[in-house]
Amino acid sequence: MLTPVVLGVLAVVLAGPLPALLARWTRLRRTPAAAMLLWQSTALAAVLAALGAGVALATDRLWQPPVAPVDIAVAALAGWVTLVVAARLLLSGHLTGTTLRRTRRAHRERVDLLARTDGGVSVLEHELPVAYCVPGMSGSRIVVSSPTLVALTSLELAAVVEHERSHLRARHDLVLEAFTVLHRAFPRFVASAAARDEVEVLVEVLADRAAVRRADRRALLSALLALAGAPAPAGSLGAAASALAARIEVLRDTGSHRLQAAMVAALAAAILALPTALVVVPWLAGLEPR
Repeated sequence: MLTPVVLGVLAVVLAGPLPALLARWTRLRRTPAAAMLLWQSTALAAVLAALGAGVALATDRLWQPPVAPVDIAVAALAGWVTLVVAARLLLSGHLTGTTLRRTRRAHRERVDLLARTDGGVSVLEHELPVAYCVPGMSGSRIVVSSPTLVALTSLELAAVVEHERSHLRARHDLVLEAFTVLHRAFPRFVASAAARDEVEVLVEVLADRAAVRRADRRALLSALLALAGAPAPAGSLGAAASALAARIEVLRDTGSHRLQAAMVAALAAAILALPTALVVVPWLAGLEPR
């Protein structure tokens, strides 16, 4: 009977307090790949704990003979709660995905209608210097405005375009979408927006890191400063639309931080292993003949 309670508490902690705490650990951004793994493990563990709590309670009641009517009632209630959690996740995924894809499709159509293409980049007439990408399964777009071409040097423009290509290659849009789905699926008094916000920073840091492997680091830094505050349309990923100060700090840090990366990866594995063990071990024990 203790396992369902532990899983329930764990689900709440992993959905709210722990993300809020991890978001304050800004040094994690120095190892963005390991940090992303940690955030993904935390999110997956929260879902597993939430679903596992109901399953564990139902099986605990039904697999311990003798089974009384109250046990059946409790198991049915636990099953109903589990179905509600799963339904909220599926509904959130459907609504979020449908809205994003509709928004991106409409924006791509407007870009194709109004912009000219130059070297695989859509150049849009706009009063502000902007640079962003619009992901899509049937064709993505990298968009820059005409003032961006004036404001940036050729090296800076190449670095910004490589940043956007990094987003598209790694499908960072799907990562952000997944965390948006989880945030909306959990009740407001449980879910923390910290996870979605910090993952948004991390995908930009990861794109920055990928860009400087093919482009000039100083050029990217100066380009981000030139584009500071540039708005990004809904559903897109903007080169300089978020956490600029934090990203510049990380870009200036050229250390490898291998020890931190290893420790963070180990922490991610431990966080995911905990609810997995709590769900699987009692279930396997219940299958053993008595």
